[in-house]
Amino acid sequence: MKKLLLTISYVGTEFCGWQVQGDGLRTVQATVQDAIEAVYGERYALTGCSRTDAGVHAKAFRAAYVLPEDSPEIPLERLPLALNLKLPYDCAVIKAEHVPLPFHPRYDAVYKEYKYIFEDTVHRDPFMDKRCWHFHRPLDEAAMDAASKAFLGTHDFSAFMSTGGKIEDTTRTVADISVRRENGFVSMTIRADGFLYNMVRIIAGTLAMASYGKIDPSELPAIIASGDRNRAGMTAPPEGLYLIEVGYLEGFAKLKR
Repeated sequence: MKKLLLTISYVGTEFCGWQVQGDGLRTVQATVQDAIEAVYGERYALTGCSRTDAGVHAKAFRAAYVLPEDSPEIPLERLPLALNLKLPYDCAVIKAEHVPLPFHPRYDAVYKEYKYIFEDTVHRDPFMDKRCWHFHRPLDEAAMDAASKAFLGTHDFSAFMSTGGKIEDTTRTVADISVRRENGFVSMTIRADGFLYNMVRIIAGTLAMASYGKIDPSELPAIIASGDRNRAGMTAPPEGLYLIEVGYLEGFAKLKR
C-alpha cells in the first residue's frame, strides 16, 4: 500500500464545507472523492487536515488517501492534471506527493495558517462577492494590528470558541498574527498550532469591533483569561476566511504530542 497527500485549492461558496454529509449535500470531500474514483475506478477514503465550514475557502488544504498495491500507477507530476480534469471549476488539486503510511494530515500538522479578508469600501467589489466581509466604513488596520498582539502566545482560548465545540483541551499557541492593508483590502493573518471551533472567525470579529470602538483593546487580555464567550466579539461570517497553509515536520514524520 502507499499513501498520497493532495494539496487542494477551492472556493467554498457553493460547498457545504469539507466533510461528507447526508442528503446529497455538495461537499469538498465528496467532490474530490468523486474525482479520485473517476481516475482510479475505485472509491477510496479521503482524510482531511481540517473540517472547514460551509462558505470557507482554502488555498492549500491537505488531504490523504491510501492506494492498494494493485492500483493504477499514475506519476505524481501528472496526477493533479488527471484529477483536475474530473473536478468542477471551483476546486483544483495543485500538488500530489507520497507520505509515510502512519502519517495523518490533521493530527500530524505542526501549524495551520489562516487569512481573513475584510473589505471596507463604500462600493463593494462584485468580484469579491462572498469572498470577504464587507463594511461600509473604513477599518483602522493599524489599531487592529496593535490589538491583535494580545492573542500571541499560549492561552486558553475557550472565550473564542463557538458553542458546539467538543474539544476538551482549549489551550492553543498563536505563533504569529498581523493585520495589514493589502491591495485595497484589510487582511488578518494568523498562525497557530491548532484552532478551536470558529476561533479565527471570532478573533476576526473581535478585532473588527475593536476597530470601531465597540471593544476596548486593553481589555483583550482579560477577555481571553475569562474564558467567557459572551465577552468576546461576534463571529465573523465564513466567506472572508481562507486556509492558507498547513505545516508538517520534515519528511512528514509523526508528530509526538
